[in-house]
Amino acid sequence: MRAPALIAFLAATPLAAQSVADSSPFRALTLPTPTEYRSSSGRPGPRYWQQRVDYRIRASLNPDLNEVRGRETIHYVNRSPDALPYLWMFLEQNICAPSSITNVLDQPPLVFLGSTFDFSCQGFAGGLTLDSARVGGKEAQKTIYGTTMRIDLTKPLAPGDTIDLDFAWSFRVPEQGAGRMGHDGTLYEIAQWYPRMAVYDDVHGWNHEPYIGAGEFYLEYGHFDASITVPATYIVAATGRLANADEVLTANERARLKRALASETPVAIIAKDEVGKSETRPKTTGTMTWHFVADSVRDLAFAAAPNFRWDASGYKGILIETLYRTTADKWEEANRMARGAIQYFSEQWFPYPYSHATTIEGPIEGMEYPMLTFVPNSPSREEQQWVLAHEFGHEWFPMVVGSNERLYPWLDEGFNTFIDLGNAAKYFAGTAYGDTIEVHPLHLYPDHSVPGAEQPIITKPTEVHDLFWDAYQKPALMMQELRYEVLGKDRFDAAFRAYIRAWQFKHPTPSDFFRMMRDESGMDLDWFWRGWIYTTARLDQAVDSVVGPKVYLSNRGTMIMPAELAITFDDGTQSTVRLPIEMWNLGSRFTYRVPGSKHITRVELDPRKGLPDIDRRNNGWPRP
Repeated sequence: MRAPALIAFLAATPLAAQSVADSSPFRALTLPTPTEYRSSSGRPGPRYWQQRVDYRIRASLNPDLNEVRGRETIHYVNRSPDALPYLWMFLEQNICAPSSITNVLDQPPLVFLGSTFDFSCQGFAGGLTLDSARVGGKEAQKTIYGTTMRIDLTKPLAPGDTIDLDFAWSFRVPEQGAGRMGHDGTLYEIAQWYPRMAVYDDVHGWNHEPYIGAGEFYLEYGHFDASITVPATYIVAATGRLANADEVLTANERARLKRALASETPVAIIAKDEVGKSETRPKTTGTMTWHFVADSVRDLAFAAAPNFRWDASGYKGILIETLYRTTADKWEEANRMARGAIQYFSEQWFPYPYSHATTIEGPIEGMEYPMLTFVPNSPSREEQQWVLAHEFGHEWFPMVVGSNERLYPWLDEGFNTFIDLGNAAKYFAGTAYGDTIEVHPLHLYPDHSVPGAEQPIITKPTEVHDLFWDAYQKPALMMQELRYEVLGKDRFDAAFRAYIRAWQFKHPTPSDFFRMMRDESGMDLDWFWRGWIYTTARLDQAVDSVVGPKVYLSNRGTMIMPAELAITFDDGTQSTVRLPIEMWNLGSRFTYRVPGSKHITRVELDPRKGLPDIDRRNNGWPRP
């Protein structure tokens, strides 16, 4: 090396001309600087904080008027280091107001394969009527912007201080409110139904993105105390523990529930031939009030109907409940499906933390709330299991791991779809469906990963054209590739479980997830996240040639991944070698030197076909 000449050249060259953009696929991602709130390891920092919000709700459902009416007190605790001069809230029933963004824009329905989600209220002229709003006992200074509301305080809420907000409100129930709540005759599935606080966090401050449909929810944790008054003939299921079972259930039903809690197989709480009969209710005239309490939850929803069948079983002290109408022909097996999902997710990833897991059959295509899900009667047994288990998977993401769904649906929908795959494979093991379901996202890749049309996973859900792929299936495929092709199952599983434990009942961001997976696994994964989440990079690995014992490989695409080679020799023997990601450290070409002296007759890249390689014609040598 002619060092003196090089030094002289650099000295005479301006600094700007010496700079070269770092184009390495291994370059570091630009992530937010770690703080005392969020550490460089991806865990909550020593001074991590989040607000606490407790709700006391007294509400009534009047089917004759098709109306929900309520009063609530919100106890808000400012645990942040900031003084808050105003508070932001959501009035999400305003999505059904004629002047809402969703109705004015008349957005087309979102199609998920065979399912359609209409994020309008289908012409229903609704919206929330706010009868009163008081802060600290005085009339609130409020401004409403569609589904959001700003409350200006008379003086800033200091760090450590608390404040009480009181509201009275009502709304008419749409048949299908933005695809997530509504009613079908006398069956009501009620959600997004009470004024609630927006999240204030250390990342964005107030998270007040309006609810217009595609983006779901981001909420604070706290305690809920809800009393729901309904006609006496109605059965109610809700988030939380039923605190007055002696008043609203018969002695026979209470005895059956006790037996169900210790049973692995379903017990009929209300059998098919008992539906709608007077003996299933303590009284049949007037109204009854059902009282529910819940801790460490971010939301509360309920369902009510006079004609539920009700099955229940138990799993480790958790009551597994399925409530459905007699017309729901796929729901005879629903309790078994539900119990299998709660057991699988608990044993594989993180123990279910709540007292019950209840699912309701009804018109909503599928929606999740703490301890409660809405699931339709599906056209096939396989689809029924998938939707039911998928909605229960949301008890882990985002009910336990409380990510921001309105910005990052892949952190909940994608992770949930990923864990669903293993559950479905186990439930249907030995069938064609069960033995192939885990490769389903990979098979979807060619149809959805279309150049010029595909969008990065990081795209906001309200801007995504193919949410089925971007938020659900591609992130699930990404997690499978990380588990099986990059880290290995044991290494991945340990890191992912640690992420769930660290962020239970907290608010992680993508950066926290990236950092924690790196810290736990011991592998720098910035290259992986860049290819899968921040870009629409495509993989194209190729065997360029074979000369003697050398196999010349290249990466012709914009994504990098490890490689697997199957080598056949002239004596008929075969060898398979897995090449780690470091093979691309020096660029897009790599030469693999085959040990030994045998003559190579055939080479194939990715023989298991586990990678989303866009051109398999160049994966073998000699070329076909």
